[in-house]
Order: sequence, then C-alpha cells, then structure tokens
Amino acid sequence: MSRLSKVALTAVLILICFAASGLSAPALPQPSSATAPGTLMLTIFLKHDQSKKLDEIQAHLKQTGFDKNFPPAGTEVVSWYVMMGIGQVVTLRFPAEQLREVNLAIEQGAWGAYHTDFYPTYDYKPVWEAEREKHR
Repeated sequence: MSRLSKVALTAVLILICFAASGLSAPALPQPSSATAPGTLMLTIFLKHDQSKKLDEIQAHLKQTGFDKNFPPAGTEVVSWYVMMGIGQVVTLRFPAEQLREVNLAIEQGAWGAYHTDFYPTYDYKPVWEAEREKHR
C-alpha cells in the first residue's frame, strides 16, 4: 500500500471512530483564501539519485523534457526549495482534476534522476495565525 493510501485510510478510520463514538470530529482547517474548493496542494520530495553525478541528473532531466513539462500548465508553484544532501522539495497548488497530469509529469520526467515521495498538503499558516491571535 502506498504512503498516500495509508494516509487516506488513516484519515477515514479516524473519522469513522469519531462518528461511532458519538463525538464530533475536530474542526478541519479552512483553506486559505488562495486555496479554493476543489484545489489540491501537493508536496513532492525529489530525492537525488546519489548513484549519479549532478551533470548526469541534469542530462536526464533535459533528455526527458522535465524542465519544459514540469510543472504542468495550470499548476502553481507554491514553493521550491533545495535541501542540501537530499534534493528538492516542491509544493504545488492545482485543480484536483489535474492530479493525473502532475503525476505523469513526474513519472515521465523525474524518474531516473530522482526518487520521489508525495505528501498531500494544506496551508496551516492562517489557522496557526488565528490561534496565536486568540491567545494574545
């Protein structure tokens, strides 16, 4: 079972437990104004294949067209960081129906240069700021 499937299954089981116990589920964070309903945020770890040198990784990405095809049109890059010794961490925001396109862009371009991990993401900062403001 993939990590994403395990996360989804865990979330569903938690909600079922709350429903069965008669307790109400905790309030879910509201999306930020920049995240409309039907929009996903996804954080992708692009971990360098350390059996390859940087020039080999860059040649692979150029050969596969990764630099031209990622991110796919209609996706927003929320953040893109380099983590020394790890690789790159990219967070994207896009309409849910574009999930397949994002996945294919990674599979067709990044695989062979990077090992990948995917994490569903949401913007917690507005929730944190609101909670912090309550306690001032």
